[in-house]
Amino acid sequence: MTLSAFDHLVVRVGDLDEGIATYRDTLGLELDRTDESEALGIKQAFFNLPGGGFIEVVAPTDAQSAVGQALDRRGEGIHTVAFAVDDLGATCETLKANGARLIGEGAPTVFVHPRSTHGVLLQLSEK
Repeated sequence: MTLSAFDHLVVRVGDLDEGIATYRDTLGLELDRTDESEALGIKQAFFNLPGGGFIEVVAPTDAQSAVGQALDRRGEGIHTVAFAVDDLGATCETLKANGARLIGEGAPTVFVHPRSTHGVLLQLSEK
């Protein structure tokens, strides 16, 4: 199993406009774009990072979405840390052999359940 690169960080917030203001105005990052995913029940703002990768700030549009439920249970904060891997299939096999619980295995992007990683949702995709 090889994590080849940091890809992005997802931060959940209660109010997207406030989140944008924090990352743009307070931290000085440039807002690349905003989007909305009906399927995921979220609004998104993307900030490219110097040196590669990006920060995605998300706010729920649906309280029952994964982000909405996490916001209700844990509040604002880090939602996902995403990494690129060299071989997603082999990485999944190694993780399972080591006892990790996976979400979405077989898809182009696989998540490692937070119960397997001390409370952090990891996202893995092959690059």
